[in-house]
Amino acid sequence: MACLHDHSCEEHDCSSDWSLYKHIDLPKVSALNEAVPGSVKSVFKAWEQRLISTGEHLESNEGDPELLVYIPFTSDVKIKSISIIGGADGTSPSKMRAFINRDGIDFSDVQGMQAIQEWDLVENFQGVLEYQTRYSKFQNVASITLHFPDSFGGDTTKIEYIGFKGEATQLKRDVVATIVYELRPNPSDHKTKAEGGGLSHVE
Repeated sequence: MACLHDHSCEEHDCSSDWSLYKHIDLPKVSALNEAVPGSVKSVFKAWEQRLISTGEHLESNEGDPELLVYIPFTSDVKIKSISIIGGADGTSPSKMRAFINRDGIDFSDVQGMQAIQEWDLVENFQGVLEYQTRYSKFQNVASITLHFPDSFGGDTTKIEYIGFKGEATQLKRDVVATIVYELRPNPSDHKTKAEGGGLSHVE
């Protein structure tokens, strides 16, 4: 289901505060079948900059419009919606499939896997459409892989922007693990000098 922005974005959770852009682990983002290696990183930008063209975009190899994009996050997130801005002249992606927390999958894997959700896309040049997720299935997302099987008849698939709206835990996963560990202290790690062992006192 797509959401048309014919309303006040501030009143409908469309502000940049809901953007998950700052939680994307951009150096680890990758794509299969991209014509220019590393170009996938250019499609992730702040919500308010989604229509600003830098001349860079993600494009599949000529004659093969299929793309597979892997996006990890720096903290677990809950994804409410996904926005895709594609290319002109039939090069926008026509379908999107999502896989959650499946690292390292390739084209052969996704052909035989059940996606957590699929969308039929429309050409969205102005960034006014958002595709709503089945929110209950998009909780505790450490990474998402998006599969774009085809374009609207173009020889390639072009993507100018990929954006996510939702919420984040605000804590990195390794930080969370440390907190959990500290909530279960080992008494032997907290000996005072009076107890022996030569350890510093607990503050």
